[in-house]
Amino acid sequence: MSIQVKNLLKVYGEQKAVNNISFEVNKGEIVGFLGPNGAGKSTTMKILTGYLQQTGGQAYVCGINVAEQPLEIKKKIGYLPELNALYYDMYVREYLGFIAEVHHIQKAKNKINSIIETVGLSVEAKKRIGQLSKGYKQRVGLAAALIHDPEVLILDEPTTGLDPNQIIEIREVIKEQGKNKTVLFSSHILQEVEAICDRVVIINKGVLVADDKLDNLQHGGNNNHLVIVQFSSPVDESVLQQIKEVTLIEKLQPASYKLHTANPDSVRKQLLETALQQNLDITSLQSEKRSLEDVFKLVTRN
Repeated sequence: MSIQVKNLLKVYGEQKAVNNISFEVNKGEIVGFLGPNGAGKSTTMKILTGYLQQTGGQAYVCGINVAEQPLEIKKKIGYLPELNALYYDMYVREYLGFIAEVHHIQKAKNKINSIIETVGLSVEAKKRIGQLSKGYKQRVGLAAALIHDPEVLILDEPTTGLDPNQIIEIREVIKEQGKNKTVLFSSHILQEVEAICDRVVIINKGVLVADDKLDNLQHGGNNNHLVIVQFSSPVDESVLQQIKEVTLIEKLQPASYKLHTANPDSVRKQLLETALQQNLDITSLQSEKRSLEDVFKLVTRN
């Protein structure tokens, strides 16, 4: 496996930013790494890239212990941090040439031309980095992460600042890279994660709360079903709270509700029985798969 995290712990004073989390990522996987702000995502990524020392546990990249050989693992990792640090006075090609020298890349000019084309920087390649829009600065950072052809890509909010068209382009770049690399990809744009990833790891308050294929999280397992009920007029939520096997009730509209449950058949039956007993008029009753947003809200609500 390309990434292996075992009981990883990072403590700041009395706060456990990362609290004994464990997960693995195999070659060829694009894994979404999700969590609310302050959950510990960036801290974990910085530990994996050797920029931050863990308090406890182990982290391995391509079988190499990160804490013991931080320089060695940097050769194997392409890292785009959330705060993309660039030299604004340098030209795009100049900066990428500098990064190529750091990695001792042979035939650097050809590699620079290729990576500029890959990330869609050709139009802006002759400008100083400081003259670029935020979206194109992000592309420069992605180019720098890819230029040495790393085995592992760790991308922290890679589509920040991009417009919708640019997001689609970068999404395709990431998907293409994921065919022969390992990609750990963090984003708050959950639609992007759904489009790119087939597996997600979610942490909340430093604790691992989900690690599964996206399809499994949306279709199977405990509380992974939705029942949508629409009444002809608003009802007292206390009526819905009496329905058994419901873990979360969301009000969509004044008379429409989303019920999270592990047993949708039972919930639908109870709703119909309750409506009959209390003379309530149900205009619509259906089940649907959960979106990643639904999954995220459920596992991080505490």
